[in-house]
Amino acid sequence: MNTQYDLIVVGGGILGTFHAYHALQKNLKVAILERNSVPQGATVRNFGQVVPSGMDIKWQNFGKESLNIYKHLQSKADLTVRQNGSVYIASNDEELQLIEELAQINKNNDYESVILSKSECIQKFDGLRSDYCKGGLFFPQEISVDSSEMIIKLHKYLKSQEGLDIFYNATVVETTENNSHCTVVTAEGKKLNTSKIIICGGHEFKTLYPEVFNESDLEVSKLQMLQTKPQGIYSLPGNILTGLSIRRYESFNECESFAKIKSREDKNSFEKKFGIHILFKQALDGSVIIGDSHEYADAKNADDLGYDLNMEIDDFMITEAKKIIDLPTYEIQRRWFGVYSQCKTKDIFEHNVSPNIHIVTGIGGKGMTGSGGYSKFNINTIFS
Repeated sequence: MNTQYDLIVVGGGILGTFHAYHALQKNLKVAILERNSVPQGATVRNFGQVVPSGMDIKWQNFGKESLNIYKHLQSKADLTVRQNGSVYIASNDEELQLIEELAQINKNNDYESVILSKSECIQKFDGLRSDYCKGGLFFPQEISVDSSEMIIKLHKYLKSQEGLDIFYNATVVETTENNSHCTVVTAEGKKLNTSKIIICGGHEFKTLYPEVFNESDLEVSKLQMLQTKPQGIYSLPGNILTGLSIRRYESFNECESFAKIKSREDKNSFEKKFGIHILFKQALDGSVIIGDSHEYADAKNADDLGYDLNMEIDDFMITEAKKIIDLPTYEIQRRWFGVYSQCKTKDIFEHNVSPNIHIVTGIGGKGMTGSGGYSKFNINTIFS
């Protein structure tokens, strides 16, 4: 193939797609190579919430940029984006203290949040149990998306733009650079020429550069999620995050009281062993998605996590969810897990194989929220 690209992105998930999108904004000629017929990794196997509120200040700023990008793209194409906000529900005085401290941090970072009283929470979120809720912190700018539908619609929109090619079922088996000219070779023997390559797919990274992969500090996290049957006329707006989320998310690490409160937790509890925190989000069909858990392994040993669902985890999540919100039905129609990679010591994995071949992966649970803003920053850096 004789087309000369300015950038080839390996991996059509959310991180790779946003790199391509921002390169297009610079009027560059771009190709995305996706190994499957549609993205099938962490991009479509996640909770579908865009919540800068859960991130530290650096990534919250990337997340704020992402919100603007999602909303702009929603105006161009129906990406299933719903701006219905996120709320953190405190279940005790310690969690109330943390959300009050986070509200002040948000104010200092110019990020809108609103403290809600117990009665305001119960009035706003139908079925929220009064014996659980002590108060909440609401983020009106945050959004929900249907992950699997969103990436397909985003690809469709980007394919309509001049300057982008997307190749599906294109497994990359070789990337090389010679005198500032880069080449990508697929399993079918196709060769594509480009000025720069960004590798955003974990599978390709492992295949193309096994030594770098095995020496990396990447680990993988396996998350279990459930989906109820449709709830009829019941409506649950926004992303609902609860007390265990307050005790887990990065943003709360920056609260003055966080370390002291964490030190009093039972480190041997079931929820700590499996990294469980309870989330709710209503899907487009009226069902409610409930999650999630976290089991970890070094990336090179990812298969050790297995392919089965741990039903003890699912049962625990349902039991805890029922203590928080009275849904019309807790009958489950679907159960699944997703796997994402993250770094143990850094917030994202970045490695330059050569001056113009870049590996960017391991964004962890920040992918849906942070990819838009981070990719803009990274494309500006790489093409500076």
